[in-house]
Amino acid sequence: CSAIDACKTSNGGCSAKAECRRTTPGNRACICNAGYTGDGIVCIEINPCLENNGGCDRNAECTQTGPNQAVCNCLKGYSGDGKRCTYISLCSQNNGGCSEFAICNDTELTERTCTCKDNYIGDGFKCRGNIFQELLRDSNTSRFYFHLEALSIRDIAGPGPFTLFVPRTDVLNSDPRVKDWTAKGVMAQVLRYHMVGCASLLYNDLTTITNITSLQGDPIHISYSQNLLVLNNKAEIILSDAVGTNGVIHVINQILVP
Repeated sequence: CSAIDACKTSNGGCSAKAECRRTTPGNRACICNAGYTGDGIVCIEINPCLENNGGCDRNAECTQTGPNQAVCNCLKGYSGDGKRCTYISLCSQNNGGCSEFAICNDTELTERTCTCKDNYIGDGFKCRGNIFQELLRDSNTSRFYFHLEALSIRDIAGPGPFTLFVPRTDVLNSDPRVKDWTAKGVMAQVLRYHMVGCASLLYNDLTTITNITSLQGDPIHISYSQNLLVLNNKAEIILSDAVGTNGVIHVINQILVP
């Protein structure tokens, strides 16, 4: 007589995911393979994500990859190895894409708000200070700023409102009269002739006006035709409506002479 091997045929009736182990002659035990659970006759794949999120961080997604195997991936807005995930502040890098003159506030995952700081105006992504500050920030108008600084002219740093007609930097650099005016001590008058007080006049406002008085005291003549605004029949407005907290800047292609 020989002992009957209960596991010899059809894995002893055990699950295909189980090991059939001979015990006593004619008997066997069914043991589920690693990664499976059950009575051996029926073995079900263990999903580790069903318990304690598979050991992943609460801000991570657990994804089953095999029997009792899973990977952890941090959710959007978090960084880490999945076992530990840390909130990513959008404002922590490059001020969240806000202006350097804005305050970035994290509101919720992947969201933030940008608000211009006090004494600045704008949408938070672009914030402007007073027009005196803004002159320096634009290469088209920075030369005008340096001329004001050299002569200690701070009129347009006040509360305003002001309207400023600024000869473009290359015009100021190339016009030989600038040196003569500086030498004769009249450059301050020329600069103030480009400033208008008590009004912040946008391009559309200027199309309805024919004369305005400068801070220097002399009038500036304005004409509008064929979609062009021209000052004193010579200088065209080529860039307009750079709005600051205390006025507006327009860039012109010639120097105005009182």
